[in-house]
Amino acid sequence: MKLRNLTLCLLGGLAVMTLFSCRGPKLSVADEQMARGEYYDASRTYRKIYNKLTKKEERAQRGQVAYKMAECHFKLNQFARASAAYQNASRYGVTDSTLYLKLGRSLAAEGKYAAAAKAFQQYLDFKPGDPLAETGLSGALMAAEKKGGTRYVVKQDKLFNSRRSDFSPMYLDKSEDQIYFTSTNEKVTGDHKSEITGMKKGDIWYATKNERGEWKRPEPAQGELNSDADEGAISFSPDGSTMYLSRARREPNSNTSVEIYTSQRSDASWSAPVKFEITHDTISSYAHPAVSPDGNWLYFTSDMPGGEGGRDLWRINLKERAGSLENLGEWINTPGDEMFPYVRTDSVLYFASNGHPGYGGLDIFRAELTKSGGWRVTNMGTPVNSSSDDFGITFGNGEYGFFSSNRGDGRGYDHIYSFELPELKIQISGWVLDKDEEPVPNAVIRIVGNDGSNQKQLARADGSFSFPLDRGVSYVMLAGAKGYLNAKQEFTSDTAEEDAEYGVDFILASITKPVVVDNIFYDFDRATLRPESKEALDELAQILRDNPNVTIEMASHTDRKGSEAYNIDLSSRRARSVIDYLISVGIAPDRLQSQGYGKSRPKTITKKLAREFPQFPEGTVLNEEYIETLSPEDQEAADQINRRTEFQVLSIDYQMF
Repeated sequence: MKLRNLTLCLLGGLAVMTLFSCRGPKLSVADEQMARGEYYDASRTYRKIYNKLTKKEERAQRGQVAYKMAECHFKLNQFARASAAYQNASRYGVTDSTLYLKLGRSLAAEGKYAAAAKAFQQYLDFKPGDPLAETGLSGALMAAEKKGGTRYVVKQDKLFNSRRSDFSPMYLDKSEDQIYFTSTNEKVTGDHKSEITGMKKGDIWYATKNERGEWKRPEPAQGELNSDADEGAISFSPDGSTMYLSRARREPNSNTSVEIYTSQRSDASWSAPVKFEITHDTISSYAHPAVSPDGNWLYFTSDMPGGEGGRDLWRINLKERAGSLENLGEWINTPGDEMFPYVRTDSVLYFASNGHPGYGGLDIFRAELTKSGGWRVTNMGTPVNSSSDDFGITFGNGEYGFFSSNRGDGRGYDHIYSFELPELKIQISGWVLDKDEEPVPNAVIRIVGNDGSNQKQLARADGSFSFPLDRGVSYVMLAGAKGYLNAKQEFTSDTAEEDAEYGVDFILASITKPVVVDNIFYDFDRATLRPESKEALDELAQILRDNPNVTIEMASHTDRKGSEAYNIDLSSRRARSVIDYLISVGIAPDRLQSQGYGKSRPKTITKKLAREFPQFPEGTVLNEEYIETLSPEDQEAADQINRRTEFQVLSIDYQMF
């Protein structure tokens, strides 16, 4: 159904053995069609024979015809039909050793992973350790567990797609304003339909962008490029002046040959293709050219001897061909098929394969060259890959581009899809507030990452701020404002590939008024700090470290109960306990003063306290006369507010001179 399938069929797939002797001209015709790789015509002929074999004594023969019919459907990517035919072949007693292997691959391409895994296991029971079956089983289990999902966004590009097959898109050059691809639409050159695919033979089409950067409707490539042969699967030299393409030549009563050709561009017109000689081997097929970004190497797929099995990826030096031909080796090539290479950089290669663990059919893989000279191969995951064939990828200048897939098309037609990896939206946002939880406008927030990033921002009028972040980076944030002490926060962003929103608030302490230190606790009638006070005091110590030029007075206050002398003494000892703790954790003694005020400085209700204790209006002074007018419950609440430990900034120039 396309040159892509044509290549699949022809690369090493022409020597199909007859499973039984031919009994009639129609069967012999079908076998000859299949041997020539004319899978569309052969499948139709086998279907007619299959429908006539209805007698009981013809069951065995019917099973073998079903098997051959399944082979044709599989080559044509008609996986549902292939699975049904393989199962019929098994039901009618066909014992071909590879039947369950092929059934497993067909079921996996349908997305029926549990059934595929069962078929692969049946084959492994017969032939333990078979690499293709083990790979298929591994991929089916991976897909069944829905592993390998990515953030790529994939969409079918309806403008490029016809009612037939359109595939193997490729940008002309880095400007990204022209894209070429192969199409088998009804307007292609020639009137004859392919005996192999049942469709018109592929031509090379292209699309350009208009002045608004929008793609215009595709049209045939200009010049002498297209013919009544199959053309497709193209690549370009870095300057876009030379096209490398696959061409399938079909001659009567002989096997079709797939070869690589070149065409030269003059303005918008392409010259007649000229065969590109790789070797003197005239039996092997060569297809899917891919030029490296530096223009030095041509990568391609071939079934020539010396590979790992199936169709392998090879490369040859375009500057000095003699002696430069090399197989990409066992890191990339498998006993299965590796095809459609795309060289993104000198160390990153993309290709399609059914020999590495995947989701069914061909999957697209990324290979990165390691320091040791090998390749690290990873599946691109879903939704780029699917249970069907996914292949022929091309990238723009970022994490976006196009690829081909026959997903969701029961006839096996290929279509062009766009893909894009959206930028991760990782942000940290929050508020800069004072100790009364009121916004601090125009506060300066700085954020420094261990990746070398350095950002600065003013808080908005409502005290809010927001910064973009990167994954897996450790950050230090510092917030400050005129009339306030600085506050620092540290954190590390997650490494997960997903959008994330971090929240952090800065509470700034005023330089001009006392600041209550919450959660400082003492035993009753004693100045000894209780263990649960440690967290609050450690936070206070950190504020002093973040503001090294500040000195403070540490004050303690009591409620109205008890004598003045008693409360002064108790509060003085409590303030001293806090000072002693701060000194013990490294704060210089000459930055600290202690003072006990007893009950002489009752608290004035702030906005924050009024929200917490709505029975006390903002601005109310909780002196003894006021408290005695309250209910017993409110008296206890007021006494609780007055019992506090707080600090007051004394200077902001410690050791500055």
